[in-house]
Amino acid sequence: MVAGGGTGGHIYPALTTIRTLRSRLAASGGQLEVLWIGKADGLESRIAATDDVPFAAVATGKIRRAANPLKMLSRTNITDMCRVPVGVAQAYRLVARFQPDVVLATGGYVAVPAGLGAWLRRRPLIVHEQTVRLGLANRVLARLATRVAVSSESTLRLLPGIVRSSAVVTGNPIRPELLDGNADKAVATLGLYGFDRSLPTVYVTGGAQGAVQINRVVRELLPWLLQRANVIHQCGKASADELRQRAADLAPDLSARYLVTEFVGPELADVFALADVIISRSGAGTIAEITALGKASVLIPLSSAAGNEQAHNARTLVERGAAVALLGEVSGPSLQEAIEPLLADSERRTTAAEQARLQGRRDAAELLAHLVCSVAERPAAPSG
Repeated sequence: MVAGGGTGGHIYPALTTIRTLRSRLAASGGQLEVLWIGKADGLESRIAATDDVPFAAVATGKIRRAANPLKMLSRTNITDMCRVPVGVAQAYRLVARFQPDVVLATGGYVAVPAGLGAWLRRRPLIVHEQTVRLGLANRVLARLATRVAVSSESTLRLLPGIVRSSAVVTGNPIRPELLDGNADKAVATLGLYGFDRSLPTVYVTGGAQGAVQINRVVRELLPWLLQRANVIHQCGKASADELRQRAADLAPDLSARYLVTEFVGPELADVFALADVIISRSGAGTIAEITALGKASVLIPLSSAAGNEQAHNARTLVERGAAVALLGEVSGPSLQEAIEPLLADSERRTTAAEQARLQGRRDAAELLAHLVCSVAERPAAPSG
């Protein structure tokens, strides 16, 4: 049984692990029976359907955090908290009916009912954390878990002793197809024939929806940036027209080195292969991809991320010389100051890329799948 959802950062590690488990079991003549527990209208329900994973919905509630505890006593929070016991009861029944050998919880508030249902039914529970610090849902479940899988060595020292004793570093699974990109294929597929391959290539991304803040500072910096690099800019739908107009206003030799696209799809692996520097947010999934691929990066954390987790993720790479991050002011001048040394010095790019690769775990999906199998082979305690 798999439980996790809300955002791609929780969903895609679960999906990649499911795919890895299927392949692993098929190779030995076995078969995976899996049930995904999530929110009825959540992204996880749609992702599970595209991969033919059976899905069951439970009620759940999101706790909206605030610096002032009194502000947490809002009507929406109270209403959502009342849904949690209902979701736990539903998950308890699903666990009783499905009888999983192991339950894998990958985070998000939707994982809490399923994790509690597994614990109440005395089924083995594995909690997987993608970020440096445990998210709120995983902090609830970690003390109940059989094993806690974390993505970074840095997380171990932050865990309470009782949790640390059950923790193992697996890394954060990424899609295996991202590891086999081809730079020349990116040029051909995207028609990047105006790119000057003697210059470094910068890939700017704000995720599937884009990031208006990143788009704004890159737009401000474009003429300077394009004199020093080729740029692939995945900007999302909201900023596409504005950036295309900006590109049209550039000198022809600069605009030839600038590609604006709303979304990067199947060609993402090839774009990563072509890129020398990546400008992006520092969500857990992005960090896993950048480090597994060994890429120099300039990270712009999302300041509103829960628990300031993106800043913690970025700081971890900065401390190891694996990235540069804008942890204060985010502006054209601050981005220029951050990226100029990487563009001007190929050795500096190479060093940052090598340090990033040292933090990455290309085999994270295999390690997490192995952990699931090893825990599943243990006899479960009789359920009450």
